[in-house]
Amino acid sequence: MNNSICRIIIGIILFATFDARAEETSMWGFTPSRNLVSDETNLPEKWDPETGLNIKWRASLGSQTYAGPILIGGKVFVGTNNQGLRNPKLTGDRGVIMAFRESDGEFLWQSTHTKLPSGRVNDWPQQGVCSAPYIEGDKLYYVSNRCEVVCIDTEGFLDGENDGPYVEETDASNIDGDIIWIYDMMDELDVFPHNLATCSPVGAGGLLFVITSNGVDEGHIHIPSPFAPSFIALNKKTGELVWEDASPGEDILHGQWSNPAYGVIAGKPQVIMPGGDGWIYSLQPETGELIWKFDCNPKDSVWELGGRGTRNSIISTPVIYADRIYVGVGQDPEHGEGVGHLWAIDAAGEGDVTESNAVWHFGNQDYNRTMSTVAIHDDLLYTADLSGFVYCLNAHTGEHYWTYDTYAAIWGSPFVADGKVYIGDEDGDVAVLKAGKKMELIFEVNMGSAVYTTPVAKDSVLYIASRNVLFAIAGE
Repeated sequence: MNNSICRIIIGIILFATFDARAEETSMWGFTPSRNLVSDETNLPEKWDPETGLNIKWRASLGSQTYAGPILIGGKVFVGTNNQGLRNPKLTGDRGVIMAFRESDGEFLWQSTHTKLPSGRVNDWPQQGVCSAPYIEGDKLYYVSNRCEVVCIDTEGFLDGENDGPYVEETDASNIDGDIIWIYDMMDELDVFPHNLATCSPVGAGGLLFVITSNGVDEGHIHIPSPFAPSFIALNKKTGELVWEDASPGEDILHGQWSNPAYGVIAGKPQVIMPGGDGWIYSLQPETGELIWKFDCNPKDSVWELGGRGTRNSIISTPVIYADRIYVGVGQDPEHGEGVGHLWAIDAAGEGDVTESNAVWHFGNQDYNRTMSTVAIHDDLLYTADLSGFVYCLNAHTGEHYWTYDTYAAIWGSPFVADGKVYIGDEDGDVAVLKAGKKMELIFEVNMGSAVYTTPVAKDSVLYIASRNVLFAIAGE
């Protein structure tokens, strides 16, 4: 029996094996569908970091923070860099996952990764860990700045145990991460991440789905590893490769910095992978076989170096809602502003569904390049673009209801809960908008530094990570 058949059989077994006592999960986007909506209530409408109004606690992070916060089991996890030094023995530029106690913000432990020796072409300085972890029970999965898929124990070494099979940690104090396994995508798959590996993984059954960040070289022209996979599935328990897919291949435009989504759509399980060629790929979760694909750019679009063209990559995360995929396109923010596109895609098709399955499109001069993921609640879709505009649309028809201008670039995504839409921007402002067809600004406040992340909530507390501080905010 050849290796590919073995992998298919193993994948089917892993995917079909669901524990009736399913463990609690947490991830970026809350569920595998990645819809940034919560049923939390009694969330704050106003607060003030300067006076301390409604600030429950705050905790120092590094100097750059892009990943999280993610909450589970009484802990808050955030990806950052090593400028907020916690362990004096682990100095220098590193990627860091920090764990804090949810109740009072006390620092618990961290997992750190030194920089790749190849430098900024693969591991951009001071960017830290940009992967928001997928957490299931006491296992936390993320992609390190070194292009590794890492599984660690959510308790670190605070439980007094060194969990295996990886037991070779040189740093094993009470404030260090306890590694269970590591899968090195550069070493095992010849992946060449451009600037940084960033994927926030998602899991289903026994599998973990990851976008590898394979991309172009420093000159932005050649693809050093065009046949290295862009999409992979790993065994969550062991870290072994189950399947791989290199679909974008030689058509990768720049980097691959998006995240997968998973859902059962029209009765069919699908893992949705945004490719570095500007296409969305729907794959069979257990085998990686293609179900359908969709080009998220107009057919006459053209890619040009430095973002001067009209073709865009996909940096936002696809959202699954009512058997459709919602996703916007954009580019590296260093390429500046430009025309973007937001799509609603019928996900029940097969093959190349570009022409037949576009339910609606919002773009051209009405929508700009985006890195933000949409949030859909009560059939209203909220989205933001890099130019700083927040939009409300009808999720079924694409009808445009309103636009709000933050007057600053937006890297994060809107979060909808308790009748409100929360959104942060690069100036450090967080706006609270009323959810609904009529635009109403409830409140706006500055957090002291840029907010590149997306707010989240748990137990009526709002959590916001600015560039260098994690805030827990409670209502009156």
